[in-house]
Amino acid sequence: MSSGKNPAAVAIMLTAWAAQSAAALPEPTSPAFCVSAQKILASTTLEGRNTLFTDMPEYRHSKPLVNPLRIYQVVTYRGQLPVVVSCKVKTSAHLRAAYGEKTAGEQRWCHDMTGMARDEASAELRAEGLADAAALAASFVVDRNEPYTTGRSYLQDFQPSYSGADGRVHLASPGLWQDYDSWITLILPEIVQGQSYCHLPTVDYIKSLATGAIKPGTTVTTADDAPVTPR
Repeated sequence: MSSGKNPAAVAIMLTAWAAQSAAALPEPTSPAFCVSAQKILASTTLEGRNTLFTDMPEYRHSKPLVNPLRIYQVVTYRGQLPVVVSCKVKTSAHLRAAYGEKTAGEQRWCHDMTGMARDEASAELRAEGLADAAALAASFVVDRNEPYTTGRSYLQDFQPSYSGADGRVHLASPGLWQDYDSWITLILPEIVQGQSYCHLPTVDYIKSLATGAIKPGTTVTTADDAPVTPR
């Protein structure tokens, strides 16, 4: 995976990244979540307009736009529990091309945000006096999933958590990324250029795994009847 690093924007964007990392992630059921994801993943302060879908086919068919900056979100539930939040945003390279070199910095990845969610879950459990669960959450392995290059792969069923052969719980966060700086961008339709997608396990889901309320292995689907509202 290319870093997409732009030296001219490093100082500004590292400051923005540090501020985002220090702050709690927004609630996954709020449109603010994928707005924040856009800023974190592209190391940018640009504010996208987000649409939170309650219909999975609408999310499947959506494509983010760079100018104006339009991004998309859907949440998958297990009963009342938000398990995964899915975001479609733009890459840092595409934002730089559209808005200028200093508007976006280093490209971040889905696993970076999953690591933030894991750490936040552990911190919340510790604050709630659940030291053992907090320690267990902190031990969860965040897989560094290689991003897909096709929407078909991104939309396939997956498990946001599983029990690994190492005896530890693993957190997966599959995504899609199109390298806007690649020569292949010139021959791609504009609508698929510079896309950055993530499926991200939520803080509440990670806490439920750590407390034993849920076992690893939930399957998330993007089928028409996917549970995208509480049930």
